[in-house]
Amino acid sequence: MKIAVLVSGGVDSSVVLARLHEQGHDVTAFYLKIWLEDELTFLGNCPWEEDLSYVRALCEQLSIPLQIVPLQEAYRDRIVKYTIDEVRAGRTPSPDVLCNVRIKFGAFLEAIGDSYEKVASGHYGQVRLGDSGLYELFQSPDAIKDQTYFLSHLRQSQLSRLLLPIGHMTKEEVRAEAQRYQVPSRDRKDSQGICFLGKISFNDFIEHYLGKQPGDIFEEETGDLLGHHNGFWFHTIGQRRGMRLSGGPWYVVRKDPVNNALYVSRQYHAPEKKRNEFVMRDVHFIGKQPEKEVLSMKMRHGPEMVSATLAARGDGKYVVQLAKRDQGLAPGQFAVMYDGDVCLGCGVIDE
Repeated sequence: MKIAVLVSGGVDSSVVLARLHEQGHDVTAFYLKIWLEDELTFLGNCPWEEDLSYVRALCEQLSIPLQIVPLQEAYRDRIVKYTIDEVRAGRTPSPDVLCNVRIKFGAFLEAIGDSYEKVASGHYGQVRLGDSGLYELFQSPDAIKDQTYFLSHLRQSQLSRLLLPIGHMTKEEVRAEAQRYQVPSRDRKDSQGICFLGKISFNDFIEHYLGKQPGDIFEEETGDLLGHHNGFWFHTIGQRRGMRLSGGPWYVVRKDPVNNALYVSRQYHAPEKKRNEFVMRDVHFIGKQPEKEVLSMKMRHGPEMVSATLAARGDGKYVVQLAKRDQGLAPGQFAVMYDGDVCLGCGVIDE
């Protein structure tokens, strides 16, 4: 096949490129450039230069053509604006989920059109054509590295073009393949940054756009003034560190964007504060809507899944009842639904 391979300079996408080349496919490597010049003024060294050096070395090693695709404007409009708007509104954004649906398999697919049969990436997950004629998304056997949480918003048209050559493998197996192929990034550590930050701190990114604005910290139960902060946007629901308050531990339980205020409590883990139910909006199902009401949910990327019931509310929203408490629930986060190892889709925590 004629395949476009998304490369990042990491070991996963490097193994994908080497495997597809070894299998005899007509492959072209694509590196997506997303940083605008104004971002680079505060980042200092370009965050993509080191990544691109690994990509170029591999493409030269395999004699594979490389194209650098400028998607800066699309990234600013579709991801950065969303992230800043969510933070400014007091919500917790999930840019990685939207990065996949809007950029990697959105703007990029728009850019290449139908000139390539498939687009391959190094994500940990599996795409299969089901008996119903619809594409399904399955988890990776590596529960820790599984990335279906981030792929949960993809549409059928995107899944039909998506190829995940290492999605059935564990990270250990991928590392072994990297050594066999002798890819330049074989000993490189995994990136821990979210899609558009990489090595950059999220707080530095937010400060670049929103700056600092002193505000008050109040105790939720009494309304007493406890201290001050530099902007509510630097804090998340459930956060315990970074507030420099005595008599704690204190947890952020509420944000007031209008008045730039934080509300904290020492009773965050009290038995009566169950935190096991939320309303989900903007629900997206990858295939057909499941008939069963008892599913599994992930509230964040990672191996943990929680049994949950899903009930339609009648206004397009759903009420989710978790089988156990989750102290990190916050409006704006994506909750992802599963039936066994099949990822069913996702929704946004509304309240």
